[in-house]
Amino acid sequence: MITMLRDSILRIADLGGPVVLVLVSLSVLVLAVVLYKLWQFTVAGVGRHKALQKAVMAWDAGDRTGARAHLDRSGSYLRPVVSMAIDGQTDAARLEAEAEMRFARLESGFRLLDSVAQLAPLLGLFGTVLGMISAFQALQAAGAQVDPSILAGGIWVALLTTAVGLAVAMPTALVLSWFEARMDSERVLAQTALHTILAPEGRRLPDTAESKPAHA
Repeated sequence: MITMLRDSILRIADLGGPVVLVLVSLSVLVLAVVLYKLWQFTVAGVGRHKALQKAVMAWDAGDRTGARAHLDRSGSYLRPVVSMAIDGQTDAARLEAEAEMRFARLESGFRLLDSVAQLAPLLGLFGTVLGMISAFQALQAAGAQVDPSILAGGIWVALLTTAVGLAVAMPTALVLSWFEARMDSERVLAQTALHTILAPEGRRLPDTAESKPAHA
């Protein structure tokens, strides 16, 4: 097994050079991070807030007992924050900070994915430039006896690094966009829940809402 892995690595190095090895390593790292984030999202219950939303709706309707009952059945990672709001913690800044702390844990690794999505195409281009330099050096060394097949072979091997770089960057950017969209939805849900619970009695709108002037 180790011998087969070593031989595969050597073939990749011979074909695309060290830049391709770096890109393959980055792809393995990205895959590991994505799998970890999927597991983390599943454990935290990202996107599964039905009980929590029912608790907020019950609270908005004035059913305090029902709100606490629904909240007790919730497995959402936002449950402690909403529970603090229901239990009388009216410091909105502190509640939002508690929510952001949980969001930050879920967003760990996003910076790495973003860096790979931006760096991979540049690495691929760098490998292509190095490959083209080597190909033209071989062309110069051949002198008058130039074999076009050697030059063509060197060029396609050089372009291979750009293709690998794009193959790593595009799925990474796509997955990162999906993760970020999920977290944006989580933030909207948390803000809506907190604003609903903290709104004064008889006015279930966020404090930032402006009342419309009455017309005579």
